[in-house]
Amino acid sequence: MIALPELGQGARRDVEARLEEAAGLAEAIGIAVEDKLHFRVRQPRPRTLFGKGQVERIADSVRQAEAELLIVDSAVTPVQQKNLEDETKAKVIDRTGLILEIFGERAATAEGRLQVELAHLDYQAGRLVRSWTHLERQRGGFGFLGGPGETQIEADRRLIRDRMAKLRRELDQVARTRSLHRARRQRAPWPVVALVGYTNAGKSTLFNLLTRAGVRAEDLLFATLDPTMRELALPGFDKAILSDTVGFISDLPTQLVAAFRATLEEVVSADLIVHVRDISHPDSDAQRDDVDEVLKEIGAADSVRIEAWNKIDLLEGEQAGRIAAEAARREDAEPISALTGEGVAALLARVSDRLREGSMVRTVTLAVPDGELIAWLHANGEVLSHDYEGLETRYVVRLSDADWARFQAWREERGG
Repeated sequence: MIALPELGQGARRDVEARLEEAAGLAEAIGIAVEDKLHFRVRQPRPRTLFGKGQVERIADSVRQAEAELLIVDSAVTPVQQKNLEDETKAKVIDRTGLILEIFGERAATAEGRLQVELAHLDYQAGRLVRSWTHLERQRGGFGFLGGPGETQIEADRRLIRDRMAKLRRELDQVARTRSLHRARRQRAPWPVVALVGYTNAGKSTLFNLLTRAGVRAEDLLFATLDPTMRELALPGFDKAILSDTVGFISDLPTQLVAAFRATLEEVVSADLIVHVRDISHPDSDAQRDDVDEVLKEIGAADSVRIEAWNKIDLLEGEQAGRIAAEAARREDAEPISALTGEGVAALLARVSDRLREGSMVRTVTLAVPDGELIAWLHANGEVLSHDYEGLETRYVVRLSDADWARFQAWREERGG
């Protein structure tokens, strides 16, 4: 069962939507939700978070439902967790622990598993009531127990620290490898567009539609964890690269943001960010703020971005008209349905326009045999004129700063 304490930060969010999101998180890893309770907590209690009467009601509901697990949709201290378990006679897990469990189950690549394990150990290091044998059962064991004289908790902490240090070294190597791949892509003559958004906003559905990829796309929270990159056809461009990323969520555990930093850096280095929003969701504005907060945390607050207002196929009547009118007034938003394809062509045109913003007229002289470079100029810029001068041709072309830098790097790499 789920207990939702409405603290100060909850006022801007719809209570029913928050309960449904918590239930969706639980169902994402196969937990059957028997009951959902909501309480207004004016003053969080250090011992149990909830007030005495609220705890009694939770315990009564747990007994009636014969529930084995209580999910508290908030951060819970180790002391609060232990006391709630004593009061309710059920295992207690908080929002951070639940999200970490989902990531642990979904991570498919070696990098993803390293990131999740590091985040999980960082979280467990603060749970003083946990023992190493519990972690060993859950994660398969990470080393040998301590020598004579160590208490169990001391041995646990030492083993966790050692394992975390090893994981950080491995992830540092992953980050270096990713950095090399990014540098290679930046030398390539194609722009990179990154999809970001709240979990279950429809990023992977849009990604599949645009690239014909087979990325997992379901009506499920955190269906995609591992980043995927595919070729994208854009109007006026030879080609581009589209990146799909992990979904964001409110109160995303800081351990996960830190562990997934190497992955999220793909977003920071993109030429354009497309923020996919579920515009039909009652908390769409609050979800936008949550995504903006994570982008700020990873250093992408000032990145060029546009919004794709997804799931307009779910809008009806007055709401549909209001959303269409609001989008028409803005230069950074496009209403779409990734499911039906409505509005996607307009979105791609808007992406192309934004990538070309800041274009300047440049003069380039190329040898006649440089057919590949000439073709690229026609595909990615606006060729205004060209004059033949013996075995060379002088092109006057309009290109953005980013495309001009790509062209120069590619030309230099080819020895041109």
